[in-house]
Amino acid sequence: MTRLYIAEKPSLGRAIAAVLPRPHKSQNGYIELGNGDIVTWCIGHLLEQVEPDAYDEKYKKWNMADLPIVPEQWQLSPRKSAKQQLAVVRKLCKQATEVVHAGDPDREGQLLVDEVIDYVKLAQGKKANMQRLLISDLNPAAVKRALGKMRSNRDFIPLSVSALARSRADWLYGMNMTRAYTLLGQKGGYRGVLSVGRVQTPVLGLVTRRDDEIANFVPKPFFELFALIPYQDMTIRARWKPSEACQPWMDEEGRVLNRKLCENVVSRIKGQPAEVTASERKETKQNAPLPYSLSALQIDAAKRFGMSAADVLANCQALYEKHKVITYPRSDSRHLPMDHFKQANDVCQAVANNDQSLSQAVAGADTSIKSKAWNDKKVDAHHAIIPTPKSINAASLSASEQKVYQLIARQYLMQFYPPAVYSEAKLEFTIAGGLFVARGRQLMSPGWRQLLGRDDSAKETDLADKVPPLDKGTVLTCQDGEIKDKMTEPPKAFTEATLLQAMTGIARFVSDNSLKKILRDTDGLGTEATRAGILDVLFKRQLLMRQGKNIHATEAGRGLIYALPDESTYPDMTAHWEHQLQDMADKKCAYKPFMDALEQQVSALMEKVKHSEVPQSLRDLKSPEPFKGKKRRYNKGGAKKSTGSKGRSRASSGGRKPKS
Repeated sequence: MTRLYIAEKPSLGRAIAAVLPRPHKSQNGYIELGNGDIVTWCIGHLLEQVEPDAYDEKYKKWNMADLPIVPEQWQLSPRKSAKQQLAVVRKLCKQATEVVHAGDPDREGQLLVDEVIDYVKLAQGKKANMQRLLISDLNPAAVKRALGKMRSNRDFIPLSVSALARSRADWLYGMNMTRAYTLLGQKGGYRGVLSVGRVQTPVLGLVTRRDDEIANFVPKPFFELFALIPYQDMTIRARWKPSEACQPWMDEEGRVLNRKLCENVVSRIKGQPAEVTASERKETKQNAPLPYSLSALQIDAAKRFGMSAADVLANCQALYEKHKVITYPRSDSRHLPMDHFKQANDVCQAVANNDQSLSQAVAGADTSIKSKAWNDKKVDAHHAIIPTPKSINAASLSASEQKVYQLIARQYLMQFYPPAVYSEAKLEFTIAGGLFVARGRQLMSPGWRQLLGRDDSAKETDLADKVPPLDKGTVLTCQDGEIKDKMTEPPKAFTEATLLQAMTGIARFVSDNSLKKILRDTDGLGTEATRAGILDVLFKRQLLMRQGKNIHATEAGRGLIYALPDESTYPDMTAHWEHQLQDMADKKCAYKPFMDALEQQVSALMEKVKHSEVPQSLRDLKSPEPFKGKKRRYNKGGAKKSTGSKGRSRASSGGRKPKS
């Protein structure tokens, strides 16, 4: 009886083999164990979606009349670089009596191995008895624990079906829309690829609309009024809260636009009694932020170090696979399983060893504190990114790896510190019939905030305006009024950090209110693993550009967004998809109705394009310069192809470059 473990990549395969019976024999593409079992691996996706011309030779030439391209029978083909390894896996599957699926613990990792199992036609009996091994930490103790908790792979079929639907739907939508709008652009003289994707295009739409808001912004003056109320050796500054009667002189955000109104209020309150009509004092607690998901980590690293999302992911992969000092990085979870709590002391000791700058933070940590991060109900296939108990020579980490490790480790240590405690005070004054409010907030006990750098701590002092403890009914005197002249400011251009925040908190950008909750409950635009690559492909296609830290749409990017129907440029469609894909994973929705509806939608979009003139925004666009830098292959979510990449190449860009 031979058990075959199929890992997602060689590093995971070696980690599994390391805790299984010795002696080991390293063979070409697999490891033979002492008890006769075998560990083999994929190298990312061994298979990829075929190009349209594999379905029909005529699709080699991009032709509007041929759209939409809808495969009757979906096909996968071996990636050129993976043919040899696929042959190894096929042979081993035939020889094994039992198979263990050891793909990465997420939706794509599930599909990656399942599609290979189907492609090599694993015998039905073996397939029915397959087990699922979920590993989030490549260190031996963690791998051993995972081996003791294997589940039936059948439990994960809905997850795999959901990933398959997402993959095919992205191909269908991206391939057809990219060809259609690239051909429209060609009619207008544009010689570049106008890449359209379910995820990348709403991201481009976000940036384009933000650029337009900035360009069209007209600053307007507005005014703030404060009553100045002396008390002992201080002056209380209470902000005027205009009544409903003042609405005609205010904007939709409640700002006063009329200075004479403020001047009139000042003349009425000067020297008048200021009675305290409400007094509140309370202590509030702020819990430590949860450990990182990949997107949360990418956002913080962009803010602190100016690191791109792609660089953060690359450093995380090295910390996980090469150094084994962090857990699985492509995670959208910010919670931890309860059994990890037992490792807290060992993890903290490893952090102190691996980053000397955190040794004081480790010394102050109380590992008996159990933050809200530990919650089995909020953890499924994978958990938040945290340090592992492995100690290494810190000098072996590159400067950028050290920065990313430090962020992850510090966020973990925060879980073992008490909440930050604030004293908050609020006083409401009635002066000459008007309402004035003074608020104050002061940090009393820093708790976990002591682990923040000085820049972060300095922000807290801005909140420390003191409001004296006055009883309701106290009457003071308003000495004067102070008017502050202000100007409305345009929204800020997106940076990598704020664009990633927008992609993860996309709900506020949808136009349909009923969809906001769906997007809050799902993973926003893109997945943890693909967001970096989505931005990368938009830069590569010269649809986005960088100006310093700011990100803007190029002329071609704006032209494409103006030419596309709104449904393609807003995140609403993604919300619909994600809702159905999640229902598919939860066994509430079937594959076929989802795909049938999508085929109808794509067909309708193609008909519309075929009968439309070249939009003005695509006429006379300047064709792009040749892409400078390394030639790279991109998967359909936009992610750069590399060993271990989960995507398949070229799907969102419409396949090979157009032949005219």
